[in-house]
Amino acid sequence: MNKLDNKNAEMAPESRMTRRTFLKTGGRLFAGMLILPIPAYGYARYAEPRWVQTNKVPLTFDRLPEAMSGMRLLQFSDVHLGPYYSPDALIQLVERINNLNPDLVCFTGDLYDSAIFSEKDVIEALSGVKAAYGKFAVLGNHDYIDSAVQVSKLWKASGFQLLKNNAFKITKDRESIIVAGVDDFVKGRPDLAKALNRADPSVFTLLLSHAPDFADTASRYPVDLQLSGHSHGGQVRLPWIGPIVTPLGAKKYVDGLYKLKEGKFFLYANRGIGVSLHPVRFCCRPELTLFELHRSSAGE
Repeated sequence: MNKLDNKNAEMAPESRMTRRTFLKTGGRLFAGMLILPIPAYGYARYAEPRWVQTNKVPLTFDRLPEAMSGMRLLQFSDVHLGPYYSPDALIQLVERINNLNPDLVCFTGDLYDSAIFSEKDVIEALSGVKAAYGKFAVLGNHDYIDSAVQVSKLWKASGFQLLKNNAFKITKDRESIIVAGVDDFVKGRPDLAKALNRADPSVFTLLLSHAPDFADTASRYPVDLQLSGHSHGGQVRLPWIGPIVTPLGAKKYVDGLYKLKEGKFFLYANRGIGVSLHPVRFCCRPELTLFELHRSSAGE
């Protein structure tokens, strides 16, 4: 599996997804779908993309403050509002999120698939997300296709704290955690050193990065948990083969929980909500992830 060039990971590469690369990637995904029989394709096109799965993931950390133990952290990602995901569907998703009673909500990039539309409706829907300790978001590569500036304004208008190479402190009973976020790896300029410049390295730190492969950089910093999206879990996974294709920035870490630094650093790659390139999912359901964070006895 390919690794990031750590020397250049702090400043995102100048590479861009060209039309040729886009068509090649989409072609590989489409070719993989041709392997499926017609009934399976019908399921992948019309059923699985709407069948959202809620994954509950308990995690234990030595550095988590006692005051934060038991915190419910909800991650959603890669909505890809566009021809295959509407603002009405987003309203239903927000209702589902609120029914899980999260304390903290994090979005890890790609709100729109390409063109920005129905901003008023989207702001109204996202404003309805409820979380006692805050709502946070970072940009993804698709957020740059139309206007990253406009997407950023939309998040702020929705009551979310947009993190772009900066950090935010959450405090309860005089104990704190840090929520940091970096710019997109593919089309932005992620700078984790800048994000953590004023952060206390002894404090539990949650990092939001759209690209999961950024974990190879984050593992060199005092980060405890990184949440990412981008991969869609491969979007189409074939039995005994796995994902047909994953994008730049999600070649190494594709789906689910990874333990790095001898279990001192966790990465979670969320499969996302929407679809891109082709409106299909197979063996790769859309996902909401609900983490329950606990302080380990070793941290007492």
